[in-house]
Amino acid sequence: MRETIFALSTGHPPAGVAVIRISGPGVRFGLETLTGSVPPARVARLCALRDSNGLVLDRGLVLYFPGPQSFTGEDVAELQIHGSRASISAVLESLSELEGYRPAEAGEYTRRAFENGCMDLTAVEGLSDLIRAETEAQRRQALGQADGTLQILYDTWAKRLTHARAMIEAELDFSDEDDIPGSVTDRIWPEMKLLAEEISDHLNKARYGEIVRDGFRVALVGAPNVGKSSLLNSLAGRDIAIVSDIPGTTRDVIETRLDLGGHLVVLQDTAGLRDTESPVELEGIRRSRLTADTADLVLELRELGTGVALTHPPLPDDKVLMLWTKSDLMEGQELRAKSDGLAISSKTGHGLDALVALISERLDKLGRGTTEGLPTRERHVLLLQTCLKEVGAALDAISAPIEIRSEHLRFAAVALGRITGTVDVEDLLGVIFSEFCVGK
Repeated sequence: MRETIFALSTGHPPAGVAVIRISGPGVRFGLETLTGSVPPARVARLCALRDSNGLVLDRGLVLYFPGPQSFTGEDVAELQIHGSRASISAVLESLSELEGYRPAEAGEYTRRAFENGCMDLTAVEGLSDLIRAETEAQRRQALGQADGTLQILYDTWAKRLTHARAMIEAELDFSDEDDIPGSVTDRIWPEMKLLAEEISDHLNKARYGEIVRDGFRVALVGAPNVGKSSLLNSLAGRDIAIVSDIPGTTRDVIETRLDLGGHLVVLQDTAGLRDTESPVELEGIRRSRLTADTADLVLELRELGTGVALTHPPLPDDKVLMLWTKSDLMEGQELRAKSDGLAISSKTGHGLDALVALISERLDKLGRGTTEGLPTRERHVLLLQTCLKEVGAALDAISAPIEIRSEHLRFAAVALGRITGTVDVEDLLGVIFSEFCVGK
């Protein structure tokens, strides 16, 4: 018989309330032992929790969720007790003494929910992202995925592939029967072409899903002492990078995570780009250029009044935003209107609100028209690309035997099944569930 697991599901004590979750076949036995009875399903009851000698450990609310209408699909109980270290330790110790009980491992509750068919892998990953969500956009995306947005979409596509294969099989096996629909070519392949277009469009929006989850990477590049570290500190609202008049102070990439307009933005301060013979500074410059190449947006900083150009390979115009720094030093002089950038001052804050608005505008442009769930992980993208490749192969193989074209559709369905976890994903499970904390 499967073991019954238990764990503290709330944060580290002390706290006002602590929730201890129990799941497995021995839940009723455990409740009867600790509280003397099992409360009605999904009704909170105030109970005294006692140890094996009858001594009261604590008093709290007890809830019972009989399976399969529970988070894990098994019998589940929650003990809501006082959040002191002593109370929690006493209750956990008493549970560990019960036969068939053991402490839960990281992510084990969610894994049991997956194994019992309560969640698919995309929902599991969405729940993991929801627990770690830092911004409003991350919360919305993760909640939709945890609620099954991607599962519904991918299951719908899988059913369309299954229907197409069934029609092909029917034509092969019963082509001489009168009640079999007409040509497969007339009915199936236009539908498969439409499916391929939908998958392709879905993949084209994957970058936005990744940005919401992992952050919009913005690199600050420019010559030494142009104001990169000062801008980083100003936008972050605290001193993160060292600001100095000495050129080459920043030798490595410094990152900070900001919430701009509900989106996660990873701001990256880089080493100043200049000609130097210092091996350490050269390595910093190499990393600066690599950071600029991989960023979603590059803020190229030049000091207003000097306009020294960078010794850097050209970047795509739509990826670079020019910033003219130290506008506070131009007091009494007319600031020339910059059609190719924005004048700012990290010291006075001039232009910083406009800069934040421009970054938010870039993000909004990326996500425009995006309302459905999007792939958020590399494995989603790779398997969707495989699915699209197989559907495309079936569509292109016009002269091939229909059995071969059907096999391509089967491979496409297998790829979709691996995303949701219905096909051959055992090697992934340990990695995915290890991301969860104990008690979830």
